[in-house]
Amino acid sequence: MSFLKTHSIATPLLALPPTSKRLILIGVDAALCALAVWLALYLRLGEWVSLTGRPSIAVVLSLTLALPIFWILGVYRAVLRHLSTQTLITCAVACMAYGLTYSAIITAYAFDDIPRTVGIIQPLLLFLGVTFSRSLAGLLLSGRLTGSRNRQRDAAMALIYGAGSSGQQLAMAMADSREMRIVGFLDDDQSLHGRRLRGLPVMDPAELADAINRWQITDILLALPSVSRGRRNEVIAALRRFPISIRTLPGLMDLAHGKVHASDLRELTIEDLLAREAVDPDEALVASTLRGRTILVTGAGGSIGSELCRQIMRGLPARLLLFEANEFALYNIHRELEPHASDNGIELVPLLGSVVDRARVATVFETWTPYMVFHAAAYKHVPLVEHNVLEGLRNNVIGTRVVTEAAVRCGVHHFVLVSTDKAVRPTNIMGATKRWAEQILQGLQASGASTCFSMVRFGNVLGSSGSVVPLFREQVRNGGPLTITHRDITRFFMTIPEAAQLVIQAGAMARGGEVFVLDMGEPVRIIDLARNVIELSGFTVRDEDNPHGDIEIKVVGMRPGEKLYEELLIGNDPVASAHPRILMASEPFEAWERLRAHLDRLEELIAANDVVATKALLGQVVPEFASVSDIVDWTHLAATLRRSNALPQHTSLAGVLS
Repeated sequence: MSFLKTHSIATPLLALPPTSKRLILIGVDAALCALAVWLALYLRLGEWVSLTGRPSIAVVLSLTLALPIFWILGVYRAVLRHLSTQTLITCAVACMAYGLTYSAIITAYAFDDIPRTVGIIQPLLLFLGVTFSRSLAGLLLSGRLTGSRNRQRDAAMALIYGAGSSGQQLAMAMADSREMRIVGFLDDDQSLHGRRLRGLPVMDPAELADAINRWQITDILLALPSVSRGRRNEVIAALRRFPISIRTLPGLMDLAHGKVHASDLRELTIEDLLAREAVDPDEALVASTLRGRTILVTGAGGSIGSELCRQIMRGLPARLLLFEANEFALYNIHRELEPHASDNGIELVPLLGSVVDRARVATVFETWTPYMVFHAAAYKHVPLVEHNVLEGLRNNVIGTRVVTEAAVRCGVHHFVLVSTDKAVRPTNIMGATKRWAEQILQGLQASGASTCFSMVRFGNVLGSSGSVVPLFREQVRNGGPLTITHRDITRFFMTIPEAAQLVIQAGAMARGGEVFVLDMGEPVRIIDLARNVIELSGFTVRDEDNPHGDIEIKVVGMRPGEKLYEELLIGNDPVASAHPRILMASEPFEAWERLRAHLDRLEELIAANDVVATKALLGQVVPEFASVSDIVDWTHLAATLRRSNALPQHTSLAGVLS
């Protein structure tokens, strides 16, 4: 009941506009000025004095000085619901400035019936009144005055890992939380151990087990914005041994602006574990490529396409063309980007259409004449394309031909194909179609096309549609089991923002014909990924070592066309580029005249619905697809060699055997 009562008092005040709140504070301070003069006269004279006649001069002088000084020094800019030490310091400084001025005037003019000592006593009393009123308002508005007992009983108990400025700001922002109670800090700095910050103890992380038992800790909040990714992962690994939930901060700018609340803290995700230290792009090069230009993105509503659009917007193009076949996906990305486009004077054009529709593609290119094209439209789900061969070839190969030929006709300066590591020695239709698409760009470039063609090849991106991570999360929500196809299967992973940033960077670096390969880091075992998802969700893995665990990991067998591992290079001769995470590969391809004949034949076979002949043609254009698909044990052999360190991660098995 006490909480409800406090809430009913605070709610109307919190709903008032800032100007009304400031006027209320000014009125309170005006009353405090008069009250302080009255009490000062009583303390000096030993009797209550009416504030009329000469004593009223002291009141008028106090109001004339205090309110403007408080306004100028920022006393009325503080947010009382988030009362901080800085707010009280501001009040103290303002009262000191006022007190010196008030005392000097009272002493210099020697007003009748106003003792000079009032000039000293009254500012001290005013300071006490101002600080008490702010503290009381902060307690009332935050609900801490009468709701603390209920909150302490019901709230989750938490520790903040990191006692630096970010951790202290977080503790301050969480002080009025009803969902979570901060009881202390953990920090690696030994000089802080045993001290108190913001009234909370700072402990050695080695004491965490004792702290969990003492306070029934349920959550650890990470406030480590300045530590390296490696050290952050070490901390997370150490914390995961305990039965607690690990949460991390939202954006630091939100924290700095006082916008962090318990509801903003998010659970640690697999992206937090797998993301790497950021490498700053060459902003000048990217800006010179994008700024003031017309940029076209195909597949603009997809996982990679939409992130490309977001990051292209930061380069301030004159116009961004969103080309997408899915109406709802196009609607979503257009609605998301529209406010930013409007604020920055960018023309945002949503264009419905398929890349295989020659007439529609030609109309778009001729109407808008884009300077640069990012071709992200593709069917990429291996099992689906495996069962829909003709549609996969139509979209991924013919679609690429249609868009590239339109780009050449309309004088597009830069064309970037978003490719995949599955194009390297493909064992599935999807990968083979992407390798054929790469050859289209290579062939056109070698034929003397004026357009600068390049392609960027990378592995899996976390959180994309069809990615294993969203599937694992859904399986966890359903109580399991988590399904994997093989205990030894590995994949490269990268976050969507990093992949999109590197694609744009590579496109800006291109001079024509390059196959850019993104450094994906070390491959990740999918079974380890599954374990991490289970543990980060607050559950335990059920296996032979822990038969009473929560969720099982089940091996269901390899899917058609699936490989145990993926590669990024066909050969073994990658060349470094100006960016540390972008390599360049030189790979064989067919001449454009021969490739064009194959493409014409492909269109005839698709029109005739001839799947068998189409597969045979695919194997002819991408010979490594035919040879690898005939030898089913290559992937298992390579994976075994990699685990024993006999085969380096970025070296292909075929290259070693040759």
